[in-house]
Amino acid sequence: MKQNGELGDFLRSRRARLRPEDAGAAFSGGARRVPGLRREEVAHLAGVSTDYYARLEQGRHPHVSETVLEAVARALRLDDTERGYLFELARPRTPGPHRRRPARVPRLRPAVHRMLDVLNDVSPALVINHRTDVLAANHLAKALITDFDALPHRDRNLARFVLLQPAARDLYRDWDQVAATFVAGLRLAAGRHPDDPQLNELVGELSIKVPEFHTWWASHRVDQCAHNTQHLDHPVAGELTLTYETLALPADPDQSICLYTTEPGSHSTEALRLLASWTTPTATHASTATEHATTHQN
Repeated sequence: MKQNGELGDFLRSRRARLRPEDAGAAFSGGARRVPGLRREEVAHLAGVSTDYYARLEQGRHPHVSETVLEAVARALRLDDTERGYLFELARPRTPGPHRRRPARVPRLRPAVHRMLDVLNDVSPALVINHRTDVLAANHLAKALITDFDALPHRDRNLARFVLLQPAARDLYRDWDQVAATFVAGLRLAAGRHPDDPQLNELVGELSIKVPEFHTWWASHRVDQCAHNTQHLDHPVAGELTLTYETLALPADPDQSICLYTTEPGSHSTEALRLLASWTTPTATHASTATEHATTHQN
């Protein structure tokens, strides 16, 4: 039932943001009491009956064909991420006995740890899962953002850090945009993993502790957080502009590496280089840390 409610809320939010002229059609019907397209207008654009579309918004149509979902996505001008989210909500995976088993503790392969080590003096890099739990980070990422290894295990989460830690509001010059993007990423993850208790707990905690969260969540924005530019005001390195790319690890389902880079020859590149030189651990310490991490995972 919760998933059906999410589907209806999402469709209404996407419908509300469109005007008839945006949808490529001119509809009559007098003054509009609410913004956006009416149900009958979306139904017309999607080629379905108004009653069928109304039941879809109300969560009373459990078996929706792919053809209809594609038509609704086109009518509502959904982008690829929103389209995928629509399919997740409308056709959720049925939980079975194999999905009720306790979740495995995520483990990183030694090769992934070595990759982070190789990037140590070049680029901040960390490995996250769909909840943005930080599974590993190189020392430059820890120096740039925060030392996740020094936090309690439950707090080693990138979204939790950005949204809850006062230091994050000082670190990100455009904190509100960064935070809203993380919320959009969590909403996308919630659609894909509706039965994840840790994800649901995280969303619940943020909804209570972050005043802006409800507005961002209610907007039904979804975002893969695949790449973007961030502007930082670092307490040691000063102002930095970095671009991040989130790359999936195909051999490790639900794990991605988030890699930060700077524009070659820029002030940010020099500042990041200095930060790396100031924070580089000794060779012995780095080797010991890598060996410890590899042993822990095995």
